[in-house]
Amino acid sequence: MKFKETSKKYSLNKSTYVNLRWIAYIGQLITIFAVEFIFNFKFNYIYCISIVIISVLSNFYLSFRIKENQLNNFNSTLFLTFDILQLSLLFYFTGGITNPFIFLIIIPAVFSSQYLNIKTSVFLVGFTTSLLLFLTFFYKKLPHPEVLHFHTPSYYLYSIPLAIFVGLTFLVYFGVKFGKENRIREEAYDKIQEIMSKENELISLGGQAAAAAHSLGTPLSTILLTTKELQKEHGDNTKIKNDLDLLVSQSNRCSEILKKLTLNPKIEDEFFDNEISLDSYIKEIVRSYQEISNKKFLIITDKFQNKVKSSKSPEIVYGLRNFIGNANKFSNKKIEIILLSNSKETEIIIKDDGPGFPKDLIDKAILGEPYIRTKDDKNISKYGLGLGTFIGKTLLERNFAKISFNNSTIGGAEVKIKWTNKDLKKIS
Repeated sequence: MKFKETSKKYSLNKSTYVNLRWIAYIGQLITIFAVEFIFNFKFNYIYCISIVIISVLSNFYLSFRIKENQLNNFNSTLFLTFDILQLSLLFYFTGGITNPFIFLIIIPAVFSSQYLNIKTSVFLVGFTTSLLLFLTFFYKKLPHPEVLHFHTPSYYLYSIPLAIFVGLTFLVYFGVKFGKENRIREEAYDKIQEIMSKENELISLGGQAAAAAHSLGTPLSTILLTTKELQKEHGDNTKIKNDLDLLVSQSNRCSEILKKLTLNPKIEDEFFDNEISLDSYIKEIVRSYQEISNKKFLIITDKFQNKVKSSKSPEIVYGLRNFIGNANKFSNKKIEIILLSNSKETEIIIKDDGPGFPKDLIDKAILGEPYIRTKDDKNISKYGLGLGTFIGKTLLERNFAKISFNNSTIGGAEVKIKWTNKDLKKIS
């Protein structure tokens, strides 16, 4: 799976990062005081406390001097580098690589991998590794009782930084990978919100236009009726005849314009059905494509007997329109839309006679993921990056649908969209 390059907005949430640092510094102080005063293990605790105090001052600086709520990539790198160096100094005075808490040194690099760019992660991994090597050979003795009989061979001691490096590399790799995919999804979800916002605006405008047409219909009819009555009474008066004829023609023109503004010119008192069944969605969408496409659309409703009605949802309209639009785009001549229903379930099957879904995407079962690219060079210009399919699938799944993608045995793509009737009634 090949992903598009992700957003350039790499940052850390300052308040979260500051709080994590406070927790770390409090834990460090508790550990230092416990080792020195409770266990009576003698070591250079004054140096360690001084290092923690300097770190606390840096956190105050971060909290009050840096005003941004999101730390940019550069500032985040500086502070995380400081954190690694601070931990390394503490470990230098407390046993170096032999300190049982040495694994904590990987946390800043792992933390950065999900939120900052890959160059930062590589730098922090390299910096952490170099300090691990330093601490393997240069360090003060580990705080311990006066008599210590625990000894380890050198090869075991040297394997500790190797094990930490392997764990660091593994965790950072997956952090980078998951962080990248998470940013891709966030970008795609932002796109969904943008599209649905526009869709709701259009629906709102359509509703206002329909309401205006309905509200203006009665006074316009009154004007037209009054004008015709004046024509009957004063039709012989040449001075006003032309004006009356103009009034009638312009009233008729206004009437035609208002009819076009409604979603249905035959509407009388109500402009939108409060509840509609899925065949109404399909017919409305297909009608819009028939106006711009020379392809043949077949709507098969022979087994669509149990019509469950639900509130009209712009998300369902957009989701279905997306899949029907894709079928229209890839088909050669014909698109079949089959509606099935029984007492428990309702299903829509959208088929086309085109090349079908790319085999590499079907085999990997990644259709519906955002920003994926097929290796099928033949139709690559049509397939795009899968964002439309992701948006359509996500919107329908938000409305309780289950989506599956297949290639038909006789050729062409096949999309199945299924609801339980209980779930259909929940749609609002």
